[in-house]
Amino acid sequence: MPTSVLPTVRVGDVEIAYRDTGSGDGPPVVLLHAMASSGRTWRRLAAGLGDRRVIVPDLRGHGRSSRAADYTLAGFRDDIVGLLDELGLRQVDLVGHSLGGRVAAMIALEQPGRVRRLVLEDTPPPPHEPGPPPTRSLASLAELLVWRAFDRAMVRPVVTQFRTPDPFWWSRLPAVAAPTLLVHGGPGSHVRLDHVTEMTRRLPNGRLVAIAAGHRVHSRCPNQFRDVVVPFLQSRDTW
Repeated sequence: MPTSVLPTVRVGDVEIAYRDTGSGDGPPVVLLHAMASSGRTWRRLAAGLGDRRVIVPDLRGHGRSSRAADYTLAGFRDDIVGLLDELGLRQVDLVGHSLGGRVAAMIALEQPGRVRRLVLEDTPPPPHEPGPPPTRSLASLAELLVWRAFDRAMVRPVVTQFRTPDPFWWSRLPAVAAPTLLVHGGPGSHVRLDHVTEMTRRLPNGRLVAIAAGHRVHSRCPNQFRDVVVPFLQSRDTW
């Protein structure tokens, strides 16, 4: 995927950079990365989707997209919806990792007709109760990630939102119309398997697959991830 010059779309006060590759008659595939990553992380999966148009944005505050005044989950969601609107994409397949998965799920909840198929890679849902304090400070986490091209100011608000209970989110999961594949990273993942299992159960058409790779499944086990995800995206059937 080209990286020298990326097209951008302005959504509100944020410029969203994106990669647009491939072609095909079916709905495009949109790949959403995790916090402290960028669209470049999807290079290998995008190559495996050669018969599809693939849209790969950098989320606000990441990669070549602009920094933002705030980092609410709703803001991340609205950026991607704005990008889809600008590109005239009425229906897409969404694949999201961690933060990107949470954003993808929010779009599927808000605009169920827009998402044909949904893949959530090691995506933590909101907890039912407030979690314990982090074993590592948010400041130290930001320092560990300093070499990555992202705005460290997002760490605290994003992590705080991930740890905040949201009963309304859980109660609305049956509204997700798209067949949904949930990929858990196995014993090495920090994402609670019981929460992902419950999310799968509440979805009208959810399926859970575990790949023992830890949190970064598509990076550490790219072939296994591709072999599960690509057939799911190509299928026209439900389970």
